[in-house]
Amino acid sequence: MRTRVYVDGFNLYYGALKGAKFKWLNLVELARNMLPTDHKLDRLIYFTARSSGVLNR
Repeated sequence: MRTRVYVDGFNLYYGALKGAKFKWLNLVELARNMLPTDHKLDRLIYFTARSSGVLNR
């Protein structure tokens, strides 16, 4: 089965990578390893939101 994976870069950074020692992450390999064996990664689409750098609290 062909599978497409969408990655929200903004949430990935603030949810998993901010403050982490290592920042590099091979998203294609991560997606391939997470998919069941009968699925083939057709496309990985990375998107993010613009950030002004100002936190609204």
